[in-house]
Amino acid sequence: MKIIILGAGQVGGTLAEHLAGEANDITVVDTDAERLRNLGDRLDIRTVQGRASFPTVLRQAGADDADMLVAVTNSDETNMVACQVAHTLFHTPTKIARVREAAYLTRAGLFDNDAIPVDVLISPEQVVTHYIKRLIEIPGALQVIDFAGGKAQLVAVKAYYGGPLVGQQLRQLREHMPNVETRVAAIFRRDRPILPQGDTVIEADDEVFFIAAKANIRAVMSEMRRLDENYKRIVIAGGGQIGERLAEAIESRYQVKIIEMNPVRCRYLSDTLDSTVVLQGSASDRDLLMEENIADADIFLALTNDDEANIMSSLLAKRLGAKKVMTIINNPAYVDLIQGGDIDIAISPQLATIGTLLAHVRRGDIVSVHSLRRGAAEAIEAIAHGDSKSSKVIGKAIRDIGLPPGTTIGAIIRDEEVIIAHDDTVIATGDHVILFLVDKKHIRDVEKLFHVGLSFF
Repeated sequence: MKIIILGAGQVGGTLAEHLAGEANDITVVDTDAERLRNLGDRLDIRTVQGRASFPTVLRQAGADDADMLVAVTNSDETNMVACQVAHTLFHTPTKIARVREAAYLTRAGLFDNDAIPVDVLISPEQVVTHYIKRLIEIPGALQVIDFAGGKAQLVAVKAYYGGPLVGQQLRQLREHMPNVETRVAAIFRRDRPILPQGDTVIEADDEVFFIAAKANIRAVMSEMRRLDENYKRIVIAGGGQIGERLAEAIESRYQVKIIEMNPVRCRYLSDTLDSTVVLQGSASDRDLLMEENIADADIFLALTNDDEANIMSSLLAKRLGAKKVMTIINNPAYVDLIQGGDIDIAISPQLATIGTLLAHVRRGDIVSVHSLRRGAAEAIEAIAHGDSKSSKVIGKAIRDIGLPPGTTIGAIIRDEEVIIAHDDTVIATGDHVILFLVDKKHIRDVEKLFHVGLSFF
């Protein structure tokens, strides 16, 4: 595919990196010459310096025959205008735009071909809010990924001493839970990934990634550790867009407090939210946290735009007794450095956004690709199309499919049914197939496996 990416920041650069190695024709546009030079030196891509919304710049980038435009500059307005120009002048088939401002997102009918022609809207704040909400709904989970609209979930959990399966082989999971279907997809142990086999023994402190139907997630977690009680009291540091949206989404089920420095923003939040308690002050103020009984909080969430402020307030909250701490980290390089110590979960908005973008950029066969924590594995959701003559997978038992090295099929979602994969499971047309890869360089091979005929799109 010929794809133009507008914006060479964290998201645009990472997206270009993902797509450049997959036989796509990529052009990146940005006003920053140094950013473009760095990208061009690392990747096999074209770069164009200029304003992303200018017709002359888009033409120079190849908009005349581009298949897709992905607008991820730091300006909502630039992204929207670029999509309008691409639609009007170049008839670009698919236009994706990152739009952050809620004032745009809440206006019905604003984004269609008769108004602003954006085919897919990506809101980082919505993506991150949904990600955090899933973690809150499954206490004790380190990562939660939805497949097939949430029918199946992939969950990462740390195994503790006392868990029924800890110290035992994986094959005994079926004996422990004869009526629950699940599959362990990957294990992360002492800085290295392990490809699970039937005789693999679960050890305490292993990070275990498993997939199951949504209704069975808690039952499987109970095999690895004592289940955490459902969360009740939640403290949010930062009343920006993510803090506001999260509070709005969860305040009917939890006791929520927001700590926000800006007095004007505090008044706005007080007027907008129903039952959330809004406190003006600094989340790094020890006295304020003590006054608000931080030791009684089930979760402390640091959601400001300042990585250092988030880290310091999280460390302080944990030291003062908060049971669980989650922190937004905007620099992806920091995420693995701080997660797993005093900070329980570090969340990268850029990485979450990339996963959503890839789901739309890949289209058709590959629905989404998710990198599991610290690269323990890649999780892919692919849809099987065609028939036994045109497809390499349909009508075949899993044992007969030529999967790339280190690749396993974990589950199949067929209509409303979640089927945990076995060697004799046969794939049918329309199945959502969940695969796991130890090495992401084989993603392209998986995509080819799910292509139909010569070019199915």
